[in-house]
Formats: sequence, structure tokens, C-alpha cells
Amino acid sequence: MRDSGGNIIYIGKAVVLKNRVKQYFSNSKKEPKVQAMVDNIADFDYIITLSEKDAFSLEANLIRKHKPKYNILLKDDKSSPYLKINTALDYPNIEITRKVKKDGAKYFGPYFNGIYAKDMLEIIKSAYKLRACPKHYYSNKRECLNYHINLCHAPCCGRITKEEYAEVVKKVVAFLSGREDTAERLITEKMEQAVASEEFERAIVCRDQLAMLKKLKERNLSDLGGFSDIDSFAYATDSRRSAISVSIVRAGKMMGVKNFSASDAELSESDALSGFISQYYRDGTDLPQAVCLKNEFGCDALGDYLCSLSGRSVQILFPKAGMKKKLVSMAEANALDYLEKSVEKAERELDMTVRAAEDLAKILGLKSLRRMECYDISNISGVDKVASGVVFINGAPSKSDYRRYKIKTVEGSNDFACMAEVIGRRLSRAAAGDDKFDDMPDLIVIDGGKGQLGAAHESMAAAGYDIPMIGLAKREEEVFLPEQSEPLILSKRSQPLKLLQRIRDESHRFAITYHRNLRAKRYGSSLDKISGVGPKKRKILLEHFERIDDIKNASLETLEAISGIDRRTATAVYDYFHT
Repeated sequence: MRDSGGNIIYIGKAVVLKNRVKQYFSNSKKEPKVQAMVDNIADFDYIITLSEKDAFSLEANLIRKHKPKYNILLKDDKSSPYLKINTALDYPNIEITRKVKKDGAKYFGPYFNGIYAKDMLEIIKSAYKLRACPKHYYSNKRECLNYHINLCHAPCCGRITKEEYAEVVKKVVAFLSGREDTAERLITEKMEQAVASEEFERAIVCRDQLAMLKKLKERNLSDLGGFSDIDSFAYATDSRRSAISVSIVRAGKMMGVKNFSASDAELSESDALSGFISQYYRDGTDLPQAVCLKNEFGCDALGDYLCSLSGRSVQILFPKAGMKKKLVSMAEANALDYLEKSVEKAERELDMTVRAAEDLAKILGLKSLRRMECYDISNISGVDKVASGVVFINGAPSKSDYRRYKIKTVEGSNDFACMAEVIGRRLSRAAAGDDKFDDMPDLIVIDGGKGQLGAAHESMAAAGYDIPMIGLAKREEEVFLPEQSEPLILSKRSQPLKLLQRIRDESHRFAITYHRNLRAKRYGSSLDKISGVGPKKRKILLEHFERIDDIKNASLETLEAISGIDRRTATAVYDYFHT
């Protein structure tokens, strides 16, 4: 569905398109959230797929790309932590990660709601002494501290054979999968030994780890019908807003509940849940053995889609009794509670994002303001010139669309020319058909006053585009429009101005960060060539001296006097610059 500005505001799927569309355009009374969308529909497109399973996949990808206003959107916020065992290594290590990939490694989790990945990692190091160093296995002459405090077998020094270490890995995998329960006994023995040798601090650590194991054991569930990994979904709505909750069971243990809010325009609970689930598992990672839902509906295509993502069977169940029914009820109670508590927060967020964008569009005389792009230049005296391009969609940051630019054609310090280059490069990529730049903005915001705005506007016109563009000057927060001498003054308390300030500040932050990274690399490049100067010593030198020239001109005695720089390193640095 598209609005009068051509923006995609809703994406859906249907086996019988006529019946689905008729529901939206009939004269029957509709819920406010559906009616709000229908009132904005000006046109629609459709795509025919080979199967319903393909429709699920296409819908999830299109929603992820276009982020329509009236679809349930799965926010790309900070994901929950997992424990990862890299079994591809000869001596696998264990680490905490927030990204689950199809890389052959084993992942366990997610850990949240009182069960912490860091605590689980310490338990595994204490009980099984699996190595947790992030580096791949290599030959080392000296054991690390973890070996000396009995938290690692030191495979890097040959303190354990490959076969013996493989048995340790099997026990850890079994423990994390719920099939091994020796960790409690092993940690209890360590605690008793620590007490006997009067190492009470170490005994307290063991005591806390036993408390975490007890908490984990209390979350063991029975009557799961042969399943150990289950996700249970529930949907709640108040006709204007919606919430979806998922209760997560892994290795037969209740891990917790995740909640999501939305302002969707789905006609039924089944459409809302199927659309959300297809997005929730869109990366094909961490799929459970079973997905439980409350009310039955035709979900063969959804099941086929999930199976194609995971490469194994994923069952969709509608439990009527037992523990799986309780899990669905738990998710439902959480969805209702989250909906009630999130309404006020959602209203505030709407004022700051969607409504602020709508008000700004009216002020500027635009049909719509779905996508905003803001550009800023960063350099010091014309050195390491860079630019940032940040994107806000419906008034909120879309960080996957952010872009960084290294200025290529401008000599010296000339922000006007830099801005013209960046706008020209962005639009030329779109004109060339680059799909990463094909989503054109409804408004371009330039961080600067008349000069920067004029240069950017001329560059846009030269590229053959006519996109609304404004400049935001920092000092008085004045809004400049092309070919208008007087600025537009917005109330300091107005949400449209605050929205412009947020996108301007974000573009400034993004540009400054890129500039600093380039500057650090340039200053550190000479030091990288010196034998014996690694990242730590390079950082010490760069923090002590403001410029690379200061390091070049420093005497041997000055270098030796720096805390953290030994005589050998000081001599290597001095010889590099003076021989």
C-alpha cells in the first residue's frame, strides 16, 4: 500500500488477493489503527510468488527494507547475549557474543531475565576449565593467569592433550544443553578446598556460582512433550496499538520473556503473528524445535518457511493443556501487561518521531516526510576530510542506512566544496542504479548555513534531482531554505525543531567518529612499522605525545622515562626515526 507521496506504508500477503484487499476497502466498521491506514492509501502494487512460503520470505525482506509505518516492525535493538563454542578449532574456546551466525559453531542462550551470560561463562571456567581467551590456539611458552588460578587447562602450552580437551568440550556442551549436571559437584569441591586453605574470597566466588546454578535449576520445566527448545508467542491489542510477547525455553529451562510493541494495521491475530514470526526468525538462526501459539489457524506455509530457514523440522503447535499451554498463557499475560505499560511511552515516542516528522512536513509544505537524510563535514585544517550521511525514517534513526564518505576531490579546507562533492556522489550512486542508494529522501538536511546549503543545492541540481533541502545553522538553530534570504525560525520547544536537532547532532557525531578513526590510523601508521611496538605500546606513545613529530624528535632518555615503555622498546623507536 502506498500513500499520496508514493511511500510504502503497508506490506501484506494473501493467498487470495481479492478477498484480502476487499476487507480493507469494504464499508464495514474497522478498528482505528486499520482505518488510519486506509485513509492514507492512494495506490498499491502486488507481486505474484511461486508459493505461499516464498510470500513469507518476500514479505519479511520487504518489511525489513522499507520499514512501513503500519506493519509490525521488529526493532534492530541490542540483542540478548549467547555463549559460543567455536568447535572448528583444535582447542575450542568459549566466548560471549550477541550475533548468532551459521558458522558451524555451537550457540547456547539467549541469557537474560536474571540469568547472565557472564556468570555462566565463569561457572564453565570454574567447573570445566574450558579456555575463554579470544585468540585461536597457538604455541605459547608461558601459561596465562587463568591456568595458575585453576580456570584453564592451558592447551596453548600443551598441558592437556587434544583428546582430553575434546572430552572437556563434550561435557561443557552437555551441561549447556541440559544433559550434564556435574558442575554443581565440581564447584562445591572447589569451594570446600578454598575454605580448607583459608582462601575465603575464592570460596565466596564459588558460593555465588552455586547460587546461580540453583537459580538455573529452579527454571527446569517438565511435561514439554520431548521438546527442549520452545518459543511461545502471544498477541494483544487495544485497537490502536499492539504488543507481541515471546516466552523462550532452551535446554528445558525457562530463559525469560521478550516483549515488542507495534502500531500495526493487521486485520487478524493470525496475520499479525505470522508476519511477526517470519521477521523474528528472518536470519535463520536460533530457531527452536517448536513454536507454540494460542489460537489455531492455517500455518502450513509458515511452518515450511521456518523449516527452510533452519534446515530441520520446526513444529507449530496449539497446546490445549500442560506446560506448553502455560507457556503460551505466560506470553499472553506479558503481552497484555506490556501493552498497558507501553502505551504512554509509545505516545511520547510518536510525538518525537512520526508526529514530529508529520508536523515538519506541514511546515515545509511537503506531502510526506518518511525519509530524512542529513550530511555533515568533519576535518581539521583541511586534513583527513570526511563526511557523514545519516538517515531517519519516520523520525527515528535507521543506522543500517548510514554512510561514510572520504573526501576525494577537494584540496585544503573548503567545507562548501566538500559538501557539494558528497551530495553529488550520493545522487550519482542512485542515478547509476545502486540498490543501496535507490531509496530517495523526502528531505535532505545540511549541517550548516547558507553557504553549505547553496553548494549542496547546486550539486543536486547538477545531478538532475529536485529534492527538498534545508540547512540548519548551529548558533541560532535557524532553518535556511534555498533561494530564500530570511531563515525560518521554529519554536525552541517544538518537536519539529528537536527532530532536526537530533538528526543534525547524529550526523555530526558520526562524522567526528570517522574523522578521529582516520586520524588515529594516520598518526599510528609509522609506529606500526617498528618491530616490538604493538597496539598497547602504540597507544601509550600516542597518548603521551600529541603529534607523531614529537615522537620523532624525542630523545632516547625521554622515551625511556614514559611509564609502560621499556628500554628495548624505547631504543627500537629511537633507532627507527634516527638511523
